Amino acid sequence: MDITMTDAWRALRAHAEHFADLELRSLFADDPDRVDRMTLSVGDLVVDWSKHRVTQAVLADLAALAETTGVADRASAMMRGDRVNTTENRAVLHTALRAPAGRVVEVDGEDVVAGVHRVLHQMAAFTDRVRDGDWVGATGLPIETVVNIGIGGSDLGPGMAYEALAAFRHPRIRCQFVSNVDGSDLAAAVADLDPATTMFVISSKTFTTQETLTNAKSARRWLVDRLGEDAIAKHFVAVSTNADEVAEFGIDIANMFGFWDWVGGRYSVDSAIGLPLMLAIGAEAFGEMLDGFRIVDEHFVSTPIEENVPALLGLIEVWYRTFCDLPTRAVLPYSRYLHRFPAYLQQLDMESNGKCVRIDGEPVTYETGPIVWGEPGTNGQHSFHQLLHQGTTVVPTDFILMGAPDHTDDQLSGVEAHHDLLVANCFAQSEALAFGKTAMEVAATETNPALVSHRTFPGNRPSTMIMAPRLTPSVLGQLVALYEHQVFTQGVVWGLNSFDQWGVELGKVLALAIVPELTSTDEPALDHDASTNALIRRYRALRP
Repeated sequence: MDITMTDAWRALRAHAEHFADLELRSLFADDPDRVDRMTLSVGDLVVDWSKHRVTQAVLADLAALAETTGVADRASAMMRGDRVNTTENRAVLHTALRAPAGRVVEVDGEDVVAGVHRVLHQMAAFTDRVRDGDWVGATGLPIETVVNIGIGGSDLGPGMAYEALAAFRHPRIRCQFVSNVDGSDLAAAVADLDPATTMFVISSKTFTTQETLTNAKSARRWLVDRLGEDAIAKHFVAVSTNADEVAEFGIDIANMFGFWDWVGGRYSVDSAIGLPLMLAIGAEAFGEMLDGFRIVDEHFVSTPIEENVPALLGLIEVWYRTFCDLPTRAVLPYSRYLHRFPAYLQQLDMESNGKCVRIDGEPVTYETGPIVWGEPGTNGQHSFHQLLHQGTTVVPTDFILMGAPDHTDDQLSGVEAHHDLLVANCFAQSEALAFGKTAMEVAATETNPALVSHRTFPGNRPSTMIMAPRLTPSVLGQLVALYEHQVFTQGVVWGLNSFDQWGVELGKVLALAIVPELTSTDEPALDHDASTNALIRRYRALRP
């Protein structure tokens, strides 16, 4: 279906012609009930999108676009196990990873939920042993450091969640995350470690990912050089689907934790990919995170568009990106523990919907996929917020805020004063972006007329405020699911397959061809473009 020919699309194009006239000051002045109507809750999350440049008419036409493109039907199809990833002929069932025991979701006649809970039980039994000190290394000492080796979703998800849930970690066990094939990443991770108390989790679905296996082999050499070959069984476990490659590496397949081809990497933190997270926070807290995911899943699949929080936020992003030509989106968590959350969302959003071809193979004729970026507050206020407030590019912004601080008085006295100042800054940034400061308001207090224009803030910069009582495992699950379903909504409206990532593959293939050209003792015959050929020759001359 060509959505650009639908009535809803044409109506939104007409609205967008007047986007410059949508003034937040006027929208609030003309509608005293705006905040109440544009604030909804899902689980512990309270979401206020009243500071967006949308009217009821725009929202109605966005809802009509969602209905026309079948967002609700496609969500149901995904959750019941239909092969909605058509380019890879796969089901997409990250929602089954947090389904309750006893629920039945079948793929090719197999109840996948039962399989999910078998792996969760396996993970819980293993992590309980490590956390209790019953699992010991080759020298009889308990594990104190877990080094996760993965890349992409096998790194970003568990790494982000480990940082976010710092308050819930085991007092003895700490985790490190190695993803970059730059050897400095692994070298820094193991520099101060005792091999006798270190465990490596190798996370790779196929166990053939080039970067992960390169790091894993180097980690293996590091351990064997210090503890011997027999130590591998006590210090290495795998998260994979490839038992043969895992065994070939030397890992006992009894210590392999499986997942499935219907789990995409960027949707996998709640699968066995979350093993290092469960080691840190325990099976019970991990289960609470899954419960949080499920709260938003059930809301998304059962709530009408007009009250469906992730769907509405996804549609508003479609409005900005496609109809109003706003290319970027900032995510600003006012929580130090969520400092990796923007990076996590970069993969979730940009790998999913950074596409120029529709699911039917036809080229896209409209803008898709915002550039997602961000940093935690208040640090960003002293760097890029200048552009947010007075730059020439309007950047829709998400603020994420907790009612209670992440840390406690046991860690630092004066918790309340810190948190009150943090919250005040978050609210102030949202207010300043939306309403700015007019030249008349500046002139009322500025004694130097030449500075009036410099101190004027245009405002009218849209934002969402997402608040929760406290950053708990459940709240983290709710936040991740909120964004997952936003991305899904956008992909359906844009007619994309949000679950493949062919754009990641070409560079990998070319790299495999280039490696032997870099290392060959003889001068290789190069058949790249002139620039790449010159770069290879230059590197060969520099190579130690």
